[in-house]
Amino acid sequence: MKNKSVMGLCAVLAMAAVCLASSRSWLTYVPEAERVRVNPYAGREDAVAAGAKLYQQHCASCHGNDAAGLRTRPSLRSARVQGAKDGELFWLLKNGSLAKGMPTWAALPEPMRWQIVTYVKSLSGPDHERK
Repeated sequence: MKNKSVMGLCAVLAMAAVCLASSRSWLTYVPEAERVRVNPYAGREDAVAAGAKLYQQHCASCHGNDAAGLRTRPSLRSARVQGAKDGELFWLLKNGSLAKGMPTWAALPEPMRWQIVTYVKSLSGPDHERK
């Protein structure tokens, strides 16, 4: 009986580790040089406003008008996204993740991608908390 409990606990822990690894897997592909890039628009209200417009044009159809996610597309308000570094989000916008259904936005000029990152990161503030 004790062995079955230990085996069951090990199985649950292994499944949790796989889920955690897969939920953060896109971060593992980000090169360190990209991960540490600094957002030149961080904290700028004009960039948040510009990023909000770009978000509505390019992102809302999958992630929702309020960035809370639609269908199988993730919320951009989640701790996982909000905890990501700006450089990681910028890299994801540039490269996409086709396996997860995220297209590449490399055709958008770099300043526009940074503005989208600035907007997405602004969603963690108290004025943007989901009710």
